[in-house]
Amino acid sequence: MGAAVGAELRRAGHTVLWCPEGRGTETQRRALRADLQATADLHGLLDRADVVLSICPPAAAEDVAGRVAAAGYRGLYVDANAVNPATARRIAAVVSAAGAAAMDGSIIGAPPTAERTVRLYLSGPGAGVATVAELFTGSQVEAVPLGGELGRASALKMAFASFQKASRVLAALAHALADHHGVTEALLAEAQRMPVYILGDRDFLPSVASRAWRWAPELREIAHTLDAAGLPPDLADATATVLERWSDDRDRTDLPVAAVLEHLRR
Repeated sequence: MGAAVGAELRRAGHTVLWCPEGRGTETQRRALRADLQATADLHGLLDRADVVLSICPPAAAEDVAGRVAAAGYRGLYVDANAVNPATARRIAAVVSAAGAAAMDGSIIGAPPTAERTVRLYLSGPGAGVATVAELFTGSQVEAVPLGGELGRASALKMAFASFQKASRVLAALAHALADHHGVTEALLAEAQRMPVYILGDRDFLPSVASRAWRWAPELREIAHTLDAAGLPPDLADATATVLERWSDDRDRTDLPVAAVLEHLRR
């Protein structure tokens, strides 16, 4: 993703630096294809950069921020990694203490191409959000401001990815279970009849809550079926546990969405 975003900045007319220190061969190939300029080391990059855009695996996000802060960087630092809001604020505190202006970012979508855009959501105080958004004018990266509170961009990423990634894993489990029992073609036929707008159908959630008293035991049965097939039952059991938080909403289709969502909280 980093090289693809860098390539869009290049097409928008900006100089894009990257540090090959400690990076793998494939990363170096992507950077070369994107026409990014390599620097000798991190200090060489930071000395020249007005804006640092951190796009890396989430497990490395705090380490990268710590190294940038230790180098005394005082420009604009955008953490655009898939981290939770608390981590985003912790990263902001680290780089801010060293003198940088911190922005929270999150990327949603596949890497941008000539035919496909990606969204870069931005949040944080001051003029930094507008500054970063302007860098992507005319590119395939759509910069979307979310306001001045650090952590909002990361919160959106967590909300979206919780559905997007978990649903793909659930699909894999469903297919593995269907394959085990020889019913894959029937599963695919049922899949064609399913609604495709599940995440966007917010108004349907009270109906889900009202039926949770029936769905929770069904998910426990699904967990047993998965386990018997040698497949992990954890997601099914966890879903049943979530459904049990709606136990008092039985048959209450009249509840507003806000109330149903509030009942999920501890």
